[in-house]
Amino acid sequence: MSYRILYHHRIRADDGQAVHVREMIAALRQLGHEVEECALVPKAEGRRPVAGRRGGLWQRLRLPRVALETMEMAYSRSATQRLVAVGRRLRPHFVYERHALHCDAGLRAARGLGVPLLLEVNSPMCDEMAKLGSLRFPRRARATETRVLGGADRVLAVSGVLRQRLLQCGAAAERTLVVCNGAAVERFGANAREGGVRLRRVLGLAPHAFVVGFVGYARPWHRLDVVLDALRHDSLQHAHLWVVGEGPALPTLRAQAERDGLAQRLHLVGAVSAAEVPSHVCAFDAAVIAAINEYASPLKLFDYLAAGVPVIAPDQANLRELVDDGETAVLVPPGDTQALAVALGRVGGDPAFATRLGAAGRRKLQACDWTWQGAARRVVEAYEAARP
Repeated sequence: MSYRILYHHRIRADDGQAVHVREMIAALRQLGHEVEECALVPKAEGRRPVAGRRGGLWQRLRLPRVALETMEMAYSRSATQRLVAVGRRLRPHFVYERHALHCDAGLRAARGLGVPLLLEVNSPMCDEMAKLGSLRFPRRARATETRVLGGADRVLAVSGVLRQRLLQCGAAAERTLVVCNGAAVERFGANAREGGVRLRRVLGLAPHAFVVGFVGYARPWHRLDVVLDALRHDSLQHAHLWVVGEGPALPTLRAQAERDGLAQRLHLVGAVSAAEVPSHVCAFDAAVIAAINEYASPLKLFDYLAAGVPVIAPDQANLRELVDDGETAVLVPPGDTQALAVALGRVGGDPAFATRLGAAGRRKLQACDWTWQGAARRVVEAYEAARP
């Protein structure tokens, strides 16, 4: 059966959040459902995003936090009216909303339309903003979050760790489940692998070079400095770090490479189109996640697995939900340069192990259906369990 879905979000930038929105809408449509996007800045239509780039007028706009939160609260009221107006025309089977700070538009609209609300949650929003010192109306924000989490017919957390956090924030256990992120496996086929070979030639890499790769908007907390430090290890003298994307961490990383004599082994290729990302990932001999927050379901991990590239990542609970140390990835203590160097040396020095690891990761992704269509199917199943 096909459903009509009213999809609401408040994302402004073309970043990983936008990728998630586009992929989910596309997957739901591919499954035969009608999806109408209602948003501050629509993401499903128009130009494709650029990997590792945050930009555009809305993203560049900088306002004091008090002003920004006031606008967010005002947006929630106007968004409710828009959602109800669109909903009266569309007659959706359910409202699907990506959770945002100070936002209860989806809940209000769903109640006004008499349909279920499915709430996608990617972070404990109030806790995250408070930790950053960026929450100016904490009592109101937490009251709204508690009301929305408790009122949603289904809360879809991206990880089991996050699910547990949301239960403490007001979500009901019997209505809260995990729907992790995914990848488009079909994009990481022969064409992408051939593209990866070409890219290595363009960069002038020697055939024996061991390429460690990262894709994303590089912030200091991604700890790429630790990866660069690891490359100084004796077993990694032929290793190169290949970074796809932009970000504030890169000037410091470049300076570190020049200081430590690693400038020739650091390749900052900048932002690339989404269509080019699979070829870049397939050019890696290993993919690294040096640091990630404790509740995330990192998009890059699913792309790395889909490409069959060996993954080295932090040993923490949210990643242990997805990969198994020594079987589908190598997990190391977060921030441990020596352990990271040993793991990279193991993958780089044992091609047979690296091949097994990458192949097993891809098989697990496919067996668990960690694809965008798989995520879309789980959303529909959640609705079917929640509908009257």
